[in-house]
Amino acid sequence: MIEKNVKIFGKGGRNMRKVYLDNIRWITVVLVVIYHVIYIFNGVTQHGIIGPFSKHQPQDIYQYIVYPWFMLLLFVVSGMSARYELIKRTEKEFISVRTRKYLVPSTIGLLVFGWILGYYNMLMSGAFNSMNNVPGPILFLIMAVSGSGPLWYIQMLWLFSLILVLIRRIEKDRFYNICGKANLLTLILLVIPVYGAAQILNTPIIVVYRFGIYGLGFMIGYFVLSHEVVMDRLGKNWLLLSILAFASCIAFVILYKGQPYPDHVVLDTIMCNVYAWFGTLGILAFMKKWGNFTNAFSKWMCRKSWGLYVFHYLMIAVSGWYLHTLCPFLAPVIVYLLVAIAAFAGSYLLYEIMSRIPFIRWCVLGIKKEKKV
Repeated sequence: MIEKNVKIFGKGGRNMRKVYLDNIRWITVVLVVIYHVIYIFNGVTQHGIIGPFSKHQPQDIYQYIVYPWFMLLLFVVSGMSARYELIKRTEKEFISVRTRKYLVPSTIGLLVFGWILGYYNMLMSGAFNSMNNVPGPILFLIMAVSGSGPLWYIQMLWLFSLILVLIRRIEKDRFYNICGKANLLTLILLVIPVYGAAQILNTPIIVVYRFGIYGLGFMIGYFVLSHEVVMDRLGKNWLLLSILAFASCIAFVILYKGQPYPDHVVLDTIMCNVYAWFGTLGILAFMKKWGNFTNAFSKWMCRKSWGLYVFHYLMIAVSGWYLHTLCPFLAPVIVYLLVAIAAFAGSYLLYEIMSRIPFIRWCVLGIKKEKKV
């Protein structure tokens, strides 16, 4: 889940809000939404899309800019948040809360609500054309599984949380304390294991389930970057790390523009993983230095980012499909604008509705009964 309101206990038991992490999360979720608005009409890959407007689409470059690092960044931040959460919760409470927040919405929630997205995903792919003889109950289960959408992220987070608790019981903070000594060079050189992890534990068909690199990112967040002293080192070197991130971005786009960036032919390359890690470090460093701001807008976005993440792809798929089928005469810029409006406004509206229905808010959003939204 997109954890929010992260706090740790400072000297004297005082709560210290990790504002820059809150801001990283909601800003990254916004980037994910924009990515999916462009993705559903992209001309680079054919998986799960409506189709491109033309052969050459300059806007597709945005996908190359954000895709290598934005989910790795979220897993790293989630690992950091797990450390802070385990300061104030027992391991049993930690697993209980994460089962409700992560596992329930990504399993039960699919049967209750997620099948709707599955229906539109199958419409876009033409899957129904070959399923005329499939029994209704089986077809429903297929739609439910197809409706996972962005919830693959919290499915993996739940698994990583279980693994983390087992590791904690073995290492008892011995390894964690060693990781607190990591200097800038060590952090940069972590690009080597990140590249190695990208080569392993990848599911063969559904490419987003990259257990190697995302699992390592989660553990690096927990063991290394959750140390305040380590993040201070990043913050002091924000300019250098931002330059490295920018330079690797330019190199990656130049080398792989036009190639299928979400496939392993690109994802497993050295340059893609260099950019993924340097992009992650650069953003963490920049936000540590400059991202500790809060205002009414950022607080609101932080509170609503979970609903935006859960519902945005459904709104994109529904609006994109009907605009494509019913209004093919619209200019691409108008379509993008309307789909983006549906993604943001529709997600917020749906979140406000769903979070107020007792059973639905539990199984779809992981919100317990007594939680006031």
